[in-house]
Amino acid sequence: MKKRLLPHPALSVAIFLLWLALNNASSLAQAVMGLILAVALPIFTRRFWPEPPPKVKAGRAIRLFGVVIWDILLASIEVARLVLGPASRIKPAFIEIPLDLQDPFVGTLLASIVSLTPGTVSVDIDRSRWVLQVHALNVDDREAIIQSIKTRYEKPLKEIFSC
Repeated sequence: MKKRLLPHPALSVAIFLLWLALNNASSLAQAVMGLILAVALPIFTRRFWPEPPPKVKAGRAIRLFGVVIWDILLASIEVARLVLGPASRIKPAFIEIPLDLQDPFVGTLLASIVSLTPGTVSVDIDRSRWVLQVHALNVDDREAIIQSIKTRYEKPLKEIFSC
């Protein structure tokens, strides 16, 4: 019964708090309206939600989070250096990265991590071949970029989600 009334409890809490914050009012009517939306929206959108993600190994997830934050910092500095320097130093290219994982949710997380890192953007995940297509701002060595993404992001994601 609880799962039917609140299929996504965290989402319901977020909707309720967001409603209160956006309305900038503390009236009982606004709280009731926020509560109605917090319960109704997840129920009406339930059929659009994908399968729940697999169980996560939290310690490894925290370690990957640290790696991603560090890589974002370093890539930001590198992109700034490239953009502020002569344009002739920039060598953009599309790269196809063959994936060992075959879970759509984990593949989407990998593509998101790659896109979060300055200088790279995930273009597509070809699920028939399980290839991640990436556009990189500066490519000196394709194989080095492929191996970096596979070892720094794909391998930990496979460990985190046991896939």
